[in-house]
Amino acid sequence: MLAKVLTVALVGLDAHLIDVEVDIAGGLPQFSVVGLPDATVRESRDRVRSALKNTGFHFPAKKITVNLAPADVKKEGAGLDLAMAIGILVAEEVIPAERLDRFVLVGELSLDGQIKPVSGALSIGIACRDDYRLLLPAENCREAAMVEGVAAYPLRTLPEAVAFLRGTLTLDPVRPDRARFFEARPPEDDDYGDVRGQDQAKRALEVAAAGGHNVLMVGPPGSGKTMLAKRLPTILPLMALDEAIETTRVHSIAALLPADRPLVTVRPFRSPHHSISDAGLIGGGTVPRPGEVSLAHNGVLFLDESPEFRRPVLDGLRQPLEEGAVTLTRVSGSLRYPARFMLIAAMNPCPCGYYGDRSRECICTPQQIRRYRARLSGPLQDRIDIHIEVPPVPVRELHDQGPAPEPSAMIRKRVLEARERQAGRYRQEGIHTNAQLKPRHVKRYCGLDRAGQDLLEQAMTRLGLSARAHGRILRVARTIADLAGAESLEPVHVAEAIQYRSLDRRLDV
Repeated sequence: MLAKVLTVALVGLDAHLIDVEVDIAGGLPQFSVVGLPDATVRESRDRVRSALKNTGFHFPAKKITVNLAPADVKKEGAGLDLAMAIGILVAEEVIPAERLDRFVLVGELSLDGQIKPVSGALSIGIACRDDYRLLLPAENCREAAMVEGVAAYPLRTLPEAVAFLRGTLTLDPVRPDRARFFEARPPEDDDYGDVRGQDQAKRALEVAAAGGHNVLMVGPPGSGKTMLAKRLPTILPLMALDEAIETTRVHSIAALLPADRPLVTVRPFRSPHHSISDAGLIGGGTVPRPGEVSLAHNGVLFLDESPEFRRPVLDGLRQPLEEGAVTLTRVSGSLRYPARFMLIAAMNPCPCGYYGDRSRECICTPQQIRRYRARLSGPLQDRIDIHIEVPPVPVRELHDQGPAPEPSAMIRKRVLEARERQAGRYRQEGIHTNAQLKPRHVKRYCGLDRAGQDLLEQAMTRLGLSARAHGRILRVARTIADLAGAESLEPVHVAEAIQYRSLDRRLDV
């Protein structure tokens, strides 16, 4: 007898509906799976056989053929186990075929019939919303149900799935409370109130957070670069629902979603080690997977000791920084992962780390310093909006019993106000922050008066800035104006933005 069951296969971030066609015929016992399955899908034969036998169902000693259609889509993972097992039971007339109408079944089977969770439940929910009902592992249901219009029914065992499909067991779809994930921020251990000194660096990071700008921090060891960067998420706003859905999809595909939070609302902070490979940072591999730039989507990517990263790895950041996405092309096709993030890079001023430090003598030659700084290529530095120097904090400031530093909550309040101004201004443009402004937007929203134009032209000439750096300065100036509550750009806003291009100045050594 022939049976058909719906399931899904993940290709990149997208879920595709798959027809599982099960044919049981006479002949020598055989179980074959066709339709471009990978090794994990082919191994489903043994899991399905053992799960059916160990839960009291009859496994037919006949020729069983399972076709996964369409045959030109690569099927990966163990999420097709449940659909295969149910397909065999439908073909054996244990379950009426009409009971499967508009149901999509996803889940991995253990040998004792338990239904184990799978990755990518949010993408599965997006593919099935409004038109289909989902039968999923109980651990995945809250995640899939975050998508509006999805009816997700929780399953824990194979006998439970069979009883529900036969109508002898009632299950209610999961109805999560989406709003509560956006009502309050989770508790955070880090706070800018712990950081003494570095007022200029904190101001620059406030501007970066308000406009979504990239930052390069240059300073000697122990000056607080890592401490400042790790506290940046505490002043960033929670994500909007559409941003949370995009980010959660990537984390779900990578199987990094916490079990207690089916929706990522706090902007991610990723800090890879400098030994990371090209595929680890940008994405790729034999089976293309999202890299750190995609896992940092809508959040922060922090590269500590950035010159220690291999040059090809760093240069691979150019496309994501410019386009906000990564395209991975393989023989089997192309995959596109989102990668719009804030890049925070930190570096020492020289190989020994003490160039410009008044308390320690630098032992590096001018040639060594130039070679060290050249590890960050000019095109990459050009794509970083804000360059700041982070000098050592004097010991007396560390022990100062004066007023406590400004906490993250106060800085975040100003950042939120600036972001609200940007959201209102760009509501019709489809962008969220000043850092996302296209050249046509810069011309429309970042106009200067005569004094501001003269100031910027002088800076362009003296510093030898590129046309891209010109646009970066205007975007940063627009953010500074938003923090000040100003409608138009003034020379003081442009002057502060120009100060944040310190690496464009001539190196005097």
